[in-house]
Amino acid sequence: MPGREQPLVVYDGDCDFCRRWVERWRLTTGERVAYAPYQEVAEQFPEVPRESFRTAVVLITPEGEVYSGAEAVFVLLSHVPGCRWPMWAYRTLPGVAPVSEGVYRFVARHRHGFSGLTRLLWGADPAPSTFGLARWFFLRLLAVVYLIAFVSLWTQIHGLVGAKGILPAAELLEAVAGQVGSARYWQLPTICWLDSGDAFLGGLCAIGVAGSLLLLIGFAPKLVLALLWAVYLSLVNVGGAFLSFQWDALLLETSFLAIFLAPATILPRTPSREQVPGAGRWLVWSLLFKLMFLSGVTKLLSGDPTWRQLTALGVHYETQPLPTWIGFYAHHLPQWFGRVSVAGMFIFEIGVPFLIMAPRRIRHAAAAALILFQALIAATGNYGFFNLLSVILCVMLLDDQLLARLTPARWVAGKKPAATARSANRLVRRLGWAGAAAVVSVSGLAFLREMTRTQRPDRLPGPVVGFLQRCDQFLLSWGDPYVLEFCDPFRTLNGYGLFRVMTSRRSEIVVEGSDDLLRWEEYELPWKPGDVTRRPRFVQPHQPRLDWQMWFAALDPHRNRYWLNGLMRRILEGSESVLSLFSENPFPDHPPRYVRLSYYQYHFTDLAQKRRSGAWWRRERVGVLVTPLSLPPTEAAEIQE
Repeated sequence: MPGREQPLVVYDGDCDFCRRWVERWRLTTGERVAYAPYQEVAEQFPEVPRESFRTAVVLITPEGEVYSGAEAVFVLLSHVPGCRWPMWAYRTLPGVAPVSEGVYRFVARHRHGFSGLTRLLWGADPAPSTFGLARWFFLRLLAVVYLIAFVSLWTQIHGLVGAKGILPAAELLEAVAGQVGSARYWQLPTICWLDSGDAFLGGLCAIGVAGSLLLLIGFAPKLVLALLWAVYLSLVNVGGAFLSFQWDALLLETSFLAIFLAPATILPRTPSREQVPGAGRWLVWSLLFKLMFLSGVTKLLSGDPTWRQLTALGVHYETQPLPTWIGFYAHHLPQWFGRVSVAGMFIFEIGVPFLIMAPRRIRHAAAAALILFQALIAATGNYGFFNLLSVILCVMLLDDQLLARLTPARWVAGKKPAATARSANRLVRRLGWAGAAAVVSVSGLAFLREMTRTQRPDRLPGPVVGFLQRCDQFLLSWGDPYVLEFCDPFRTLNGYGLFRVMTSRRSEIVVEGSDDLLRWEEYELPWKPGDVTRRPRFVQPHQPRLDWQMWFAALDPHRNRYWLNGLMRRILEGSESVLSLFSENPFPDHPPRYVRLSYYQYHFTDLAQKRRSGAWWRRERVGVLVTPLSLPPTEAAEIQE
């Protein structure tokens, strides 16, 4: 075409498959490339045989250069910012060109079949997926999780790590400062170095609540996410055992990666269908993959026979930290159903994550499967905000083409924009991808470290052990001490894997107080099993952290004795903030003179026993973990006064 300034793509206008892909390319390249069916423009290019137009896409540059087939597609994509690497690979890497052309010819000969397959996998709309609505919902739902996390923690923090709490933050900070000196700011990054009093801890929670509300309305999302991350990290790092759960780490990692995804705006915006930073989207997808895949593969690498024999759910519903009443009934389902459920779990956790990067309809199906899986977990056990946060990660798998049908039209701003609309300049995009590459590299090391630390070589096939040993030798030998240890204090790029070794028995520690060493009264926690007639309840997304930590303490009382002693001392002192963590105080007028820890084994009753007695549990007393403790006479006298 005389005077043409753009490359021209000529295609077969009678081919539905060609028209669909040309429409995708048109939306991707915008006005950088022109398109026309050969039926309209072939006469203008007599140097190109007409048969060439029928059998392959042809790209003609303004200078008159002619490309066809796979090469034409790669030249076409090179006009899209950030997509020059396919053309580089085609022309530089050995084997890429012949393989690409062979695949292209095969697809071209079977256009009709691939046209149907394309419709099946991508749907009727040929436009590339955009994720503007998905990002809008993702950030708002993440704000809800942060709001839940901060409010939940605010109600407990003084009893856990306050001045009169079980593990005072001030004592932790003093110990760290004494051990590492000036390196304390890096070894334990927290704003609490400024102040660790109750008012300051409560203030941090209040700031977190305010920041969550700002993120919920969409105000300055990048800045607010950075603030929320810093505040929550500060609380996690002084929370000790009470904020060491995997979902605390997952929340930090999710919010950190969300900074790459969030728009660089200040004022709230109406949700719209638009392209979002690819680096941020891929980081969120990679986190979802890491979370799910590691949760499954570590169960196999641990060598736990209950997972390999598909019998883990025979004990899981009973021995998990805070069961629900649905978990009680699930425990009594037939054994074959439990085995099928374990097999299904491995499919959800190991197989489905590989569909995250699949074509849009398969990706949507993967999101639906993972959301269903999280709902089933939440129905049978209380895991704080973990299940909700996992579901939110799945939201980024749902593109605007789907969400627009589920969102009221009045909520969405304007019309659907071109997929190539870019708010950031080239330098910002390159910096985003460079940062994402660094994050993925560190995250990949954490991924491998989690697998190598979990493995039981004596219970695994040789090739698996060999692969992990090579990863340890060539990657983790330097990556662990020089990279991961450098990043670990920030709790942000983590490994995951819940219940990799199944607990086979349910032990419970019961706190008891007495004035005379003869009559003992129990301190009942509100959510963990205690009274055998109390129905297991739902408490999520709130997390009662002392209830949870008592489950870990029962698994290894000696290892957890440092904070159990703190708990008993605060009860003897009558600490109101600690006593508020219990259902009720059996000594309302004065603290008990003595406290002890009794050890029990708990089991679900069977259905017949449940109908007869109304009891959900039966328990057997094993003994006393520690001899009764009391305060020194001088301290006890001060408390009495």
